[in-house]
Amino acid sequence: MKLRFATLALALAAANAHAMTDTELREVVNQRLHGDRTGACMAVAVIEKDAVARTFACADDKDVARIDAKSAFEIGSVSKTMTAALLADLIGQGKASLDDPLADYLPTGTKVPVFEGKKILLRHVVTHTSGLPALPARLGATDMNDPYVNLTEEALLASLGDATLSAAPGTKFEYSNFASMVLSYAVARRAGEDYETLIRQRLFAPLKMDDAYIRQLPAGVRAAQGHSPNGKAVPAWNFSTNLAGVGGVRATLDDMVDYVQGELGKPAVSITPALKLSQQEVSKTPPMAMNWMLMPVAGRTVHVHEGGTGGFSSFVAFDVARQRGVVILSDTTWNSLGSLGTLGLHLVDESFPLGKPRKAVKPPADLLEGLVGDYRVGAKKMKLSRRDGALVIQAEGQPAYTMAYDDAGDFYPLDFDALLRPGRTSSGYGFTWMQMGGAMAAQRVDGVATAPKIALPAGKLREYAGEYPLTSGFGLTVMEKDGRLFVQGTGQQAIEVSAVKADVFVADIVAAEIQFERDASGKVIALTLLQGGQKLRGERK
Repeated sequence: MKLRFATLALALAAANAHAMTDTELREVVNQRLHGDRTGACMAVAVIEKDAVARTFACADDKDVARIDAKSAFEIGSVSKTMTAALLADLIGQGKASLDDPLADYLPTGTKVPVFEGKKILLRHVVTHTSGLPALPARLGATDMNDPYVNLTEEALLASLGDATLSAAPGTKFEYSNFASMVLSYAVARRAGEDYETLIRQRLFAPLKMDDAYIRQLPAGVRAAQGHSPNGKAVPAWNFSTNLAGVGGVRATLDDMVDYVQGELGKPAVSITPALKLSQQEVSKTPPMAMNWMLMPVAGRTVHVHEGGTGGFSSFVAFDVARQRGVVILSDTTWNSLGSLGTLGLHLVDESFPLGKPRKAVKPPADLLEGLVGDYRVGAKKMKLSRRDGALVIQAEGQPAYTMAYDDAGDFYPLDFDALLRPGRTSSGYGFTWMQMGGAMAAQRVDGVATAPKIALPAGKLREYAGEYPLTSGFGLTVMEKDGRLFVQGTGQQAIEVSAVKADVFVADIVAAEIQFERDASGKVIALTLLQGGQKLRGERK
């Protein structure tokens, strides 16, 4: 069982009854975005039945001209949901079935891995349970700023012969862009059209997504410039046409509004039956439709998918029962920052915490001191040192880089896109290195003595006991038992925490830190939970 404090599947209250206005939406987006250290600009829409609120907003007002209604954004992996719709369309025509083997859709002689006689079926591909790795072995990337540009159909299919399955298809969730590229190719091949022609004729045209495209930029549309989270412009990502269903669609805000309205069934057009079919649950662990994540919210089911490329992030969700949808398109990638989920889910239902802008601040001196040392990150050694009140990192064989720090508690380089997320355990500080969508825990290799736990008497521990609501429907209960302190999240088991300094405790098992606050009289009045780059504060009841 995976233990955790934070949770997304909350039982949430109903949101406002009236449709959101453009002004109200702009105010919410600005609360999360204005002043954010990423410098991102976003196009955002909330669909409520027949009403649509839209806004274009930037972290810095001077950048407002960067995007507009005719700006086309890379929507990244949200493209996968469109590939699912095209597959569902083939199913509706009697040309495909989720129980078909993937190999049946590929050229004769293509080697597709099996596990003990069990084949990869299409249902495994659209639920990321195929067992194929995240990326093909023959990706051929020479520049990770545009990682898929060199991948050909031939190299993709040959990579299937390089792959082995460690478990039976359908038994293990493992997100795979590799499998999704094969599906993109397979769907186009079965339909008898190249992928761009197919998606334009079968999906874009019926939904009037007139400015959406893959390689053929429509007249009057401007490709938005993508950025890294440190504000630097980065190249666009490019895919071979028939592999683009993994993440190669580009679309304007209105295109994506049309797409979500189509998912909600308004208006009913030729692709509507396929969209409805693609929304049906296919897998329960985790709950998934065809390339849609299924999230329980207040007794309803919300379909969600996020996307990210080297310079863009996207979030799309819709709630059929409430006839509500959300679209966020960002001209800045937020992959390493946890993507657009806090803003997106808050717009899905206002009881999800909105979050706040990340602001650059000075890092705490004790944090810098605790991180200094030698580590191994994956196959490389990395040295962390301290210079002029800042953290400096140097990977083996590479230059040294000074890291900035934000009020969410993360370090970040100004020269490239990555994140160093520090964490405190009962034995001292450590960190997770996040880059290119991956996360690697660092291992200290310098033999530096670790920080000892602090033993506190039972009477002192009881000062922290109480209820601390953090969000609607979720909070922490703190209790002392047999001279030890335990913390229990709503609906979760109790976890022991250890004191590492005055009013600061850590839970090693869930990589969380809890900081207690006292008033002028010394009474504990609140706590802040730090976990996974998020901070949640709750006052004691």
